[in-house]
Amino acid sequence: MSGSAGIAPDNVAGNNYDKYASTNPIEQRMMRGFFEALDAALDGLSPSTIVEVGAGEGRITEHLAARFPDATICGLDLPDDELAGQWSGLDAPMLFGDVTRLPFVDGSIDLVIGLEVLEHVPDPRRALAEIARVGASHAIVSVPREPIWRIGNMARGRYLRDLGNTPGHVNHWSARSFERFVGGELTVERTWRPLPWTMVRARVT
Repeated sequence: MSGSAGIAPDNVAGNNYDKYASTNPIEQRMMRGFFEALDAALDGLSPSTIVEVGAGEGRITEHLAARFPDATICGLDLPDDELAGQWSGLDAPMLFGDVTRLPFVDGSIDLVIGLEVLEHVPDPRRALAEIARVGASHAIVSVPREPIWRIGNMARGRYLRDLGNTPGHVNHWSARSFERFVGGELTVERTWRPLPWTMVRARVT
């Protein structure tokens, strides 16, 4: 969730705020809820291959590597020298790439993870179609839940000129509209709503 979101250089990049490293107790509590939802979404899955698109600093990729130590795992994000420097020391290989043109063959990845990615992509349907194309079993995707996300930003005095919209967020979904969006390409199995996000686990059809 670094903001680069695994999108091509000519696409819209997001902010570079690292939520995972926050020392703010409210944000720490929010991130605990996020990880609890992620772990719940991972329950019952036993993937042998995992790709995280929009991997950012690689913190989720590391979490996945610890959760599935026998799986082949890699992260992918937008080419960026500063970001690549943060990948040093990660156990999982990290790749540069574009979520709308994934460098994997059809049906080759058991589990595709895309957390805080699709809100950044000018063509999110193409990105979701790519996730479906390379997926062999499941995908887990999340986005900020609107309008709660923007209201929260404004309550903290952030991005007031943009009515609380985080820089780089070009798509906005409520929980139900995101379920419908994901359901247009995949079969939604379950939705979690850790404030202020929506997270969906879906089966590749």
